[in-house]
Amino acid sequence: MLTTLIAFLGACTLVAASPGPSTVLIIKQSLRSRRSGFLTVLGNETGVFIWGVVAAFGLTALLTASEVAYDVIRVVGAVVLVGFGVQALRQARRAKGAEDGAWEGAHQRGWASYRGGLLLNLANPKAAVFAMSFLPQFVPQGAPHLPAMVGLAALWALYEVGYYGLYVWFVGRLKSVLSRAGVRRRLEQVSGGVLLLLGVRMALEG
Repeated sequence: MLTTLIAFLGACTLVAASPGPSTVLIIKQSLRSRRSGFLTVLGNETGVFIWGVVAAFGLTALLTASEVAYDVIRVVGAVVLVGFGVQALRQARRAKGAEDGAWEGAHQRGWASYRGGLLLNLANPKAAVFAMSFLPQFVPQGAPHLPAMVGLAALWALYEVGYYGLYVWFVGRLKSVLSRAGVRRRLEQVSGGVLLLLGVRMALEG
C-alpha cells in the first residue's frame, strides 16, 4: 500500500508539472493577488475531484464512447479558453496607463477566480478521459473499487492544491517585480495569447 501511495504521488507530481491551461490560468490570476491565485487553484482541484468521482462511477466511459458528447465538451472547452484569453488581452490593454487601484479590484472578485478554475477544468474532456485511465492504475489489488477511486481522487486534488499553491506563493514573492505596470501588462498579454492559442487548438482537434 505504501509503495502504491508513493508511486501515485510521484505520478501526480509529473501530471501537475506538465504545463497546460490550468497552469497558465493559475499563474495569470496569481499576478493579481494570492487570494485570486489560490481560489483558482481550489476551483481547478474541485474539478479534478469531480472528474475523479465521475470516473469512479464509470460515467466517463460514456464520454469516450459518445463522439458527440466528447465533441460538445471539447467545443465548450475551446470557447472557455478563448474567452479567458480574450479577457486577459483586454485587461492588459486596459492596464496601459491605469493605476494600481484598477488591478486591486480583481481582489474583490476572488470567487470569480474559483469559478474560473472550476469551469476551465470541467470544460476539458481530456481531464475526464485522463482521470478514467489514470486512477484505476493505483487501486490496490483486492480493495473496493469505488471507495478506493474516490479516495485517490481526493488525494490527487489535495496534493495538487499544495503543488499549485507553491506557484501562487512564488508569484507572490516576486510581487515587487511583477507589480510593475509594464511587466504585469506583458505577462497578461503572454498568458492571454497562450490561452487563446490553446483554445483554438482544442477547437481544431478532431
